[in-house]
Amino acid sequence: MKWLRQVAALTILNIRTLPQRLGSSTVAVVGIGAVVAVFAGVLSMANGFERTVAGTGSDDIAIVLRDGSNTELTSGLSLEHTRLIAGAPGVRRDANDEPIVSAELFVIVELQKKTTASAANAALRGIQANGQALRKRMEIVEGRMFEPGKYEIIVGRGAQHQFVGLELGNSIRFGQTEWTVVGVFADGGSVFESELWCDVRVLQPAYRRGSTFQTVRAQLVDPASLATFEEALESDPRLEVDVFGEREYYAEQAEPVTNFIRFVGYPLAFLMAIGAIFAAINTMYSSVSARSREIATLRALGFGPSPIALATLLEAAVLGVLGGILGGAVAYLGMNARTASTLDMQSFSQVAFNFAVTGELLIDGLLAALAVGLLGGLFPAVRAARVPVAVALRGF
Repeated sequence: MKWLRQVAALTILNIRTLPQRLGSSTVAVVGIGAVVAVFAGVLSMANGFERTVAGTGSDDIAIVLRDGSNTELTSGLSLEHTRLIAGAPGVRRDANDEPIVSAELFVIVELQKKTTASAANAALRGIQANGQALRKRMEIVEGRMFEPGKYEIIVGRGAQHQFVGLELGNSIRFGQTEWTVVGVFADGGSVFESELWCDVRVLQPAYRRGSTFQTVRAQLVDPASLATFEEALESDPRLEVDVFGEREYYAEQAEPVTNFIRFVGYPLAFLMAIGAIFAAINTMYSSVSARSREIATLRALGFGPSPIALATLLEAAVLGVLGGILGGAVAYLGMNARTASTLDMQSFSQVAFNFAVTGELLIDGLLAALAVGLLGGLFPAVRAARVPVAVALRGF
């Protein structure tokens, strides 16, 4: 109990005297805060992109691609293939006993970004009549749905925020064809909001695709029907296709970008953490040096070396936590829900997403800040405990 009382008394004393070392303490707190802000900021980008892409889709929607294709861009399906897929067991049918499917075409068009005024890729998707119904969260928020057979497009809310010229009523030229923007849609923040949609029967001749498609989306009777649907298609000798659950497909699409962001973010945060550790070491050495006579007096009064070392370490931990709180606040207030876009390495088109500074990420940042503070205070704490009383009384 005596040992704990000594630790508590010394820790309180150290913290109360922090204002006397405001300059050096601020340097340590700001340095650690910068580490947490960068750590949380970079990883919030990965979290936001992953949430947007991996959160797209439903468990009862299947995506069918040509065998060996891992993206829509590299897939290709004939009209006959799409009919065989639509007739497979496991596909839900509407009130007219028609399969709820959408054979779709996916092309890349070039638009000008609003933020940089540079050219960037956007996804133009041709859908069939059921294409809208297969996106359960999709809703028109401005204007109207495009009319079949006309050169009309609707644009995702994310795409409209990213690119120039996608305002309602505008005309925009892709290749030799001029399209009119007749509507803006939202889809719960999914990747679809970064796309432009039109009638697939209009898109095919515009891009000389004949009667071919790239993917088929199918509404399943229920999520458990995916296995039946997949087995039927893979056993049909007329077809060579791969079947994915829609949610699974988009989760896999998110991996390359999120892994790349984390690959860059972790080393960057680690390098900054090294700098923050040295700042904390310098701060704590200065603190111990400035209080050398005070420490010697405490030793002479009966305070043990271990309580002095632990109190010094706890002081460093407090600075680390303060830095963590500062960095977390900066990251949350400055980054959370901020809209950005990046290139999807699978579709080679821009995807809009919101940074996501989650509670879990803030806790991880706070723990990292605590670790930096403790590492920065370790050696000064050992020095404070081991210096002889006579030497401490003269000053280090």
